[in-house]
Amino acid sequence: MTDTSNSIFASTVLQPPAGAPRIAGSAVALTPNRYSQAEVVRELMSTVEPGFVRFAETSGVEHRSLALTIDRYPKLSGFTEANSAYLDVATQLGERAVRDALANAGIDPQEVDAIVTVSSTGVAVPTIDARIFTRVGMRPDVKRIPLFGLGCVAGAAGLARVHDYLRAFPDHVAVLLSVELCSLTLQRDDSSIPALIGVCLFGDGAAAVVATGANRIPAGPNMIGAPRVLATRSVLFPGTVDVMGWNVSASGFQLVMSRDVPRMAEDHLGDEVADFLADFGLTTDDITAWICHPGGPKVLEAVSEALAVPSEEFRHSWQSMRDNGNISSASVLDVLNRTLAEPPAAGSVGVMLAMGPGFSFELLLLGW
Repeated sequence: MTDTSNSIFASTVLQPPAGAPRIAGSAVALTPNRYSQAEVVRELMSTVEPGFVRFAETSGVEHRSLALTIDRYPKLSGFTEANSAYLDVATQLGERAVRDALANAGIDPQEVDAIVTVSSTGVAVPTIDARIFTRVGMRPDVKRIPLFGLGCVAGAAGLARVHDYLRAFPDHVAVLLSVELCSLTLQRDDSSIPALIGVCLFGDGAAAVVATGANRIPAGPNMIGAPRVLATRSVLFPGTVDVMGWNVSASGFQLVMSRDVPRMAEDHLGDEVADFLADFGLTTDDITAWICHPGGPKVLEAVSEALAVPSEEFRHSWQSMRDNGNISSASVLDVLNRTLAEPPAAGSVGVMLAMGPGFSFELLLLGW
């Protein structure tokens, strides 16, 4: 039996740690430009390496939503046009995701005190949150916290920063918005292995999460039984800046993706998760819900191996990848959204995890 006498876990479910924020609602927004993997392969064969087909067939992706209609991609003139499209589509999707998440939480936009926005697939100054706050109906004094450059880990990192904010302001409401339009980073002259993998895996979309501080009384029916964010941990490995990210050039964002990423997950994730859970008297056997960023088939397999957790425990991650591809930081929030739609039993404990440029991990402990 696990000794929890020195942990917070014994009081996690009925009496969460003082100040633990609650996830009140979430939503995912996708464009109507939805394509099967076969359609993507057929259309992009003229602009990418033929080896793309081999990667596409083993990607685990069946459908994706794209920022633009698929016939427009070969005609994009360069980074300026692609980024202009990013601003337009990201604003539309961001507004819809935030509106829907607030509606699902039963919270009025005027109640929002802070918005954390994460994105790494386009450049926006003013940022996307500034472009949507009046359209959504937020107050002019809303605190804006835009984060750029965290890549795939940003969905989990953003929720961790929302947790930190609400620990400091337990009467407040905070929104996390992720918008990623990965398809707009397509480099027609790049036939490298990372580029081919990116074309096969990545999709586009937005996701939003609404969270409330510990002093807020649940208002909407969706907030009853909603999970609390109990704890977070960030891990950044020295000397790994070349493992994952972008090479930024005149033509835009060129994907950097080392083949060592699955191995690094296998080598490090198990120990990091074990140490994180041990702080609360827990092991992986105590975790009911795994909310994992679906980086790709090899990454998900590596995570399953590293944690010694059966692959079926990551079913929402596999389904998200199958249905939408890898939407970078928005994917783990899509997995969260699916988990909230089919929540575990009261008293359950879950872990959200993602990895990204740095090389880095973000871990969150959730309690229902």
